[in-house]
Amino acid sequence: MNFQQAYSFISEKLKTELPSYITYHTWEHTENVIRSAEELAKTENISGDDLILLKTAALFHDTGFLHHHQEHEEESCKIARKYLPEYGYNETQIEHICRLIMATRLPQLSEDHLASALCDADLYYLGTNNYTEYAERLYQESKKTNVVSNDTEWLMKQIEFLSAHTYFTRTAQDKLTSQKLATLAALQARLQHTKLHKESPLQRIQDALLAIVGVTIAGIALKLFLVPNHFFDGGVTGISLLVHELYHYNLGVVILFFNLPLIVLGYFSVGQKFAVRTLLCVILLGVCLSIIPDHSVTADKLLISIFGGAFLGIGIGLIMRVGAALDGIEVLALYALKKTSFTITEIILAFNILIFTIAAFNFGIETALYSILTYFTATRCINYVVEGLQAYTGVTIVSAKSEVIKFQLVNKLGRGITIYKGERGFLPGKYEISSDCDIIFTIITRLEFRKLKNLVYDIDPKAFIFTNEIKDASGGIIKRRGH
Repeated sequence: MNFQQAYSFISEKLKTELPSYITYHTWEHTENVIRSAEELAKTENISGDDLILLKTAALFHDTGFLHHHQEHEEESCKIARKYLPEYGYNETQIEHICRLIMATRLPQLSEDHLASALCDADLYYLGTNNYTEYAERLYQESKKTNVVSNDTEWLMKQIEFLSAHTYFTRTAQDKLTSQKLATLAALQARLQHTKLHKESPLQRIQDALLAIVGVTIAGIALKLFLVPNHFFDGGVTGISLLVHELYHYNLGVVILFFNLPLIVLGYFSVGQKFAVRTLLCVILLGVCLSIIPDHSVTADKLLISIFGGAFLGIGIGLIMRVGAALDGIEVLALYALKKTSFTITEIILAFNILIFTIAAFNFGIETALYSILTYFTATRCINYVVEGLQAYTGVTIVSAKSEVIKFQLVNKLGRGITIYKGERGFLPGKYEISSDCDIIFTIITRLEFRKLKNLVYDIDPKAFIFTNEIKDASGGIIKRRGH
């Protein structure tokens, strides 16, 4: 095996033939991997022919970038099989080198000691003080190859990758893990800082305009549909409408009065920004209700229920999209949740049953039933406006080619994944046949499902995929931005 001649040949090709957009997987990177492999070999007792195989695999492991950045490991193996016979490598040695190269494909999989050493040498920089420099080069290359599109996306991918990564060799673990964890902590702090300071003046203007539009639409729903026809809604808005109808107090003042305690609760439960924005929106609604005259646009009760509820839901939904609320019932439900064993849904349902029961006794069952229809319509419109096409779907995938699918989901679709260990098989007539498999779970938006489905079936046409709608998630009250 004439490693030096192969080294001279490959170094010249990588120096002169790599595409200009390759800023990380350059000859310098290959040199660093070879150097790191030699360093690891000294303490991992790798010598003789094994050392030559390791260094040769390091030399060829990124040559696939000469042809294309996708599936470059397979291309690297093709190049190794083409040229290594000219430098005295036999078929067995070449296939071993190709197995080592394939082990570096993300997520890395180590089959033997040499593969462990090569994988650690390939990602050696993660645990050094040079991380920032090389990560920036990889970021620029990833943007050019459409792997990521912006700084925040790249930062999140790096955090996810570093969190999951583990060095294989004892030497790398002892020498590099500490610095890698320090780098991870610094990236996490940077991401937190980015989240806290990402709202631009333009975003504030857009949010303000969206809030004004939302409040106006909600005001129209109340003054042109619900109030003139003595219809009600659920939540704090429903309580306010009841008090207005029974005692004829100013509706805007009543809504502000009932929301104020809940805004204070929201300040402590959700955050200052949520509380301030909600207060401003409720005050703006009061002003809007004073300006818009009471005038019913229709006498048809069904139209009032449907369109009054729709306009109210759209208005509230737009306000929720800017991180505020016109109805603080969910804040109250969250507070009650901490004090009782009931869920938020059960608590809100109890409040609304009380509201509609009072409405039935005072204004008749028919009015109460139409008001329930109004509430249902408003709720559906809120869900659509807040989530819209971005509503989330859980996807479970069972496939014999789970390793490839996992890599594509994370690196091409850009989604995080969760893995369950399971068994596949147990078919009718073949019950005794089964095999271990990784069951993949991920969450995507509606628009991404066809892309995911095509990606999976391109890899494995026999893959089993099923979906479920994500109805609820702990850790928040409403879908909101800017917090």
